[in-house]
Amino acid sequence: MPFWSGATLRDRLNELIDIPDPDSIDCAAYALKVGAEYYVTPNDRIADPASIPLQKLDADDTFAIPPGQFAYVMTEEAVSVPVNALAFISIRARVKWKGLVNVSGFHVDPGYNGRLLFAVYNAGPVKILLRRGTRTFLIWFADLDNAATSEDSKAGMAPVTNIDLEAVNHVAGEIYSVQGLSDKLRSAEKELSTRITTLERANGVIYIIATAIVTLSIFLAGQWLIRQLWPPVVPATTVSAPVSNVEQALPAPAPTDIPKEVIPADKLKRMQSPHG
Repeated sequence: MPFWSGATLRDRLNELIDIPDPDSIDCAAYALKVGAEYYVTPNDRIADPASIPLQKLDADDTFAIPPGQFAYVMTEEAVSVPVNALAFISIRARVKWKGLVNVSGFHVDPGYNGRLLFAVYNAGPVKILLRRGTRTFLIWFADLDNAATSEDSKAGMAPVTNIDLEAVNHVAGEIYSVQGLSDKLRSAEKELSTRITTLERANGVIYIIATAIVTLSIFLAGQWLIRQLWPPVVPATTVSAPVSNVEQALPAPAPTDIPKEVIPADKLKRMQSPHG
């Protein structure tokens, strides 16, 4: 089962690609472009994950695939695989190195006709941006030893032009990715740290109040104990005897006259004499 070379692709390009572009031939592969329709699974910031619709892109519009999320991306070109050939698909290395992984399968059946739907997963740490019209996917063709029968091929089926809604319904809910869980863990850790800080501040205030109450209680208890062991000394006061009513009614005694000394006359003359 030999793979087709770049020269074979160039010779048969018009029968393989509906919008042939020789510049999109990459060695033995053809580079397919990002098309107009895509779907990205919602993260935990979406209120109603199941309500996210399919998205449309105008020319040169971009969209992002967040870390840990799936996406469906429709190609710009429609591909026709001959019944005597088999195609293989992948993602270009420059996009794959960012963490975008192809999870949609790796081959296209003989006789398939229509746009290709790539299911991809962002396994990287940051969001991946894709732009409409950018060469992002690769397809290789290889010969079969015999042409596939109608039972073994997709020949006769209606061309695929849009994203299958049945495929979208399988991933319409919230995807609990590693990145999403990490974000939730960091958010919970931050909230817990904030609550612990608030509790520590409240405990500090309670500790200060309790310390003040205990100190005041010890002080008051000490004062009471001192009063009990050493009562205060009351200074002594003079108490006068009570006076009876009879004593109050008696008049105060009159002062006693002191008798005067009688001096003889001759002695008095001698005392008054200057020669005494």
